[in-house]
Amino acid sequence: MTHQAGRTRWRRFAAVLVPGVAACAALGIAMAQGALAASFFVSGQKFQISADSLTASGFSLYTMVDMTRKHEAVPVLVTGVRHASVSGLCQSMVVDLPVLGQYTVRLSGGEERPIEASDLFLDVTAESAGQANFRDLDIGIAQGSLTTGPVRPEDRSSRLFDPDLPAQQARSISLTNVRTTAIAVSAGSFDVPGLRAVLKQGRHECF
Repeated sequence: MTHQAGRTRWRRFAAVLVPGVAACAALGIAMAQGALAASFFVSGQKFQISADSLTASGFSLYTMVDMTRKHEAVPVLVTGVRHASVSGLCQSMVVDLPVLGQYTVRLSGGEERPIEASDLFLDVTAESAGQANFRDLDIGIAQGSLTTGPVRPEDRSSRLFDPDLPAQQARSISLTNVRTTAIAVSAGSFDVPGLRAVLKQGRHECF
């Protein structure tokens, strides 16, 4: 059953959509150029993504299992949107470089004008928002019945996708002060004005 209560406001709602960039500078640039492959093995290493604000249409949230190159299973929440606008984006990953030690790969963009993304999917282990506003929200819908929000085609056909597990979807969503811990991001298009990528010695994470 679809619940049409208009505008729903939940503070610190744990399951929210967060846009992002990929786990390293090269992958982030590939996303900005729309060149990221739709299916890939994950490294399994976690990274941080934050944004000042996000508005999106066609939101979904469902469970999935990603696989590493060593065929290790990584359970994730997949958040997806058909189209998103993002302001004040930051992505960071801490890596250990041979001989040199610990460094942080940090990407940022969308400061002067919003980032635009389509068919965006984020595989996360934790996420939060200071304020989350939903419109036409469905909670408890079966994953196999998601229609308002997108599902990756390769997820829907995967043996690791359970169509009977509960999921969420909404017609639109608006978030502020978003923070997430992710292991992978994919997008059909990801247009980033003012993209900056830096490598800094030590830990310089987004939050």
